[in-house]
Amino acid sequence: MDRATFACSTAFFRDYTSSSQGAFCLPGGHVDFIEKVESFTYSDFFRDYLIPNHPCIFSAKFTEDWGSRRNWVTWDGKPNFDHLLQKFGEAVVPVANCDVKEYNSNPKEQLPFKEYIKYWKEYIKNDYRSSRGCLYLKDWHLSRAFPEQDVYTTPVYFSSDWLNEYWDAIAVDDYRFVYMGPKGSWTPFHADVFRSYSWSANICGRKKWLLYPAGQEEYLKDHHGNLPFDVTAPTLQDTSVYPRYNQSQPPVEIVQEAGEIVFIPSGWHHQVYNLEDTISINHNWVNGCNVAIMWCFLQDELAAVQREINEWKDPIDDWNLQCQLIMKSCTGIDYKEFYNFLKVIAENRISVLEKGLDDEASAKNTPKAAISTLGMLHAVFDLKRTVKVLTSLSANEDFKKLDLTSLSPPPEALLHHLKAAIDTALL
Repeated sequence: MDRATFACSTAFFRDYTSSSQGAFCLPGGHVDFIEKVESFTYSDFFRDYLIPNHPCIFSAKFTEDWGSRRNWVTWDGKPNFDHLLQKFGEAVVPVANCDVKEYNSNPKEQLPFKEYIKYWKEYIKNDYRSSRGCLYLKDWHLSRAFPEQDVYTTPVYFSSDWLNEYWDAIAVDDYRFVYMGPKGSWTPFHADVFRSYSWSANICGRKKWLLYPAGQEEYLKDHHGNLPFDVTAPTLQDTSVYPRYNQSQPPVEIVQEAGEIVFIPSGWHHQVYNLEDTISINHNWVNGCNVAIMWCFLQDELAAVQREINEWKDPIDDWNLQCQLIMKSCTGIDYKEFYNFLKVIAENRISVLEKGLDDEASAKNTPKAAISTLGMLHAVFDLKRTVKVLTSLSANEDFKKLDLTSLSPPPEALLHHLKAAIDTALL
């Protein structure tokens, strides 16, 4: 991060409110196309897309050196089933049935990868029909299962990735996925985990995206407050069921070609179709630009849980803890883990600012090496945003009602350390 970008980001977030980001509507639905690698810097992306929460498309030039672009695709642009079977045939993968709706999503099953590829080849042969329905391999943690494979390199634009930095540190999970599906497979209307950013790169095939800027989803809810499963369904025209649909704007529509990367802003709902047999790689990620959006989402999720079980508030022992447990089961995180998430991110940056990188850390693909690559001013920016959100978390009444004795260091001590580190770095 250069000094001009640091100054720009500092000025933006000084006046930040939850409505400052995400409500941006694109004139005419235009989405910028980034053509040249050599003329597009990290600061360009940070300033023009991350901060204003603005979608864009990166050309296939940004992925042309990836191993998956070379090896997973045949000469005519189709999935290279033979190569994929050789590398991953014995893996077990999550597969969704796009033709079935259960609880507003597609039901999933675990299948051997070789069985899924056999199904896919037969599906193509039978003119994209099968008694088993349209099956879509989704949310496969391939990078975690096969770290030695030469699949892709995360572009620098997406390298400030707090979600995967934290979950890698605790060795529990990650938010790096591979998707593989036939023509006609699709993902229903949704926003990404924690209202995170996402990037999605087509290794082969084409996708159509329907994007709704943050806030537009409110007009798409039915009279019970539920979001639609399919935003193209004719039932949305029924004002007795969807009373505010006519107030919504048309979606921003993108057709993503092979090799291209789509950047999806934080909190934008979307629906996605595979127009051809398609393989894609996707990351969800949070950083200093949208961590406040994540925090707002968690507060909304807890409030929804509290409303749902409010009638049992008196008979339930430790009702506040039960609300946290339910929230974590639904979203994957609770307030105390969110504190630990902020702590890990902050401590990594303090370590780099105070100690720099040793030779071993700088030579490896580690979070600290990524922090160093983005520059010391980026580390300071991250700390400033962490302080802002941590201050809000510490003052939150629901957080203060929890048993915080297990948190180390205590929130007040961590905040003091962060502020001191920022002051020292800016001297």
